[in-house]
Amino acid sequence: MKQVFDDAQDFLNAVFDGAKFDLRATASEFEGGCMLDIEGSDAPLLRAEGGELLDALEHLVNQSFGRGLAHGQRFVCDVDSFRAMREAELRAMARHAAERVRASGVAFTFGPMNANERRVIHLTLAAEVDLATESIGEGNARRLKVSLKKAPKH
Repeated sequence: MKQVFDDAQDFLNAVFDGAKFDLRATASEFEGGCMLDIEGSDAPLLRAEGGELLDALEHLVNQSFGRGLAHGQRFVCDVDSFRAMREAELRAMARHAAERVRASGVAFTFGPMNANERRVIHLTLAAEVDLATESIGEGNARRLKVSLKKAPKH
């Protein structure tokens, strides 16, 4: 395994030990970079508040060790398949929003989301020829809007 994977894994485990959390990170390679799978009895702490602490750990690891990865790769922290479940939930939300926009003709704006969550919705609806998605707002208040594409003028 790449040294940077081991370094990130060791860093997270040192943080968990220092905080006296019963958590253990294990690094493995995946097509997008490095997956840091976290297990332990304190796992619910990482899932609380929509995974805010998990997101913060992931951000910290990417800022600290991301330069050691190939271009376009990243570290992903996950606990109890939280990321996969959240992605499935976001895809369902995207499909529901698409149906609602088509039925009403009115744009739909999601609540504040982080960049990864907005990306899932953008990608889910990217092939929809009649819909447009755009990120709006700034910082932590950034949202995603789904709307009907404007018909081209002839």
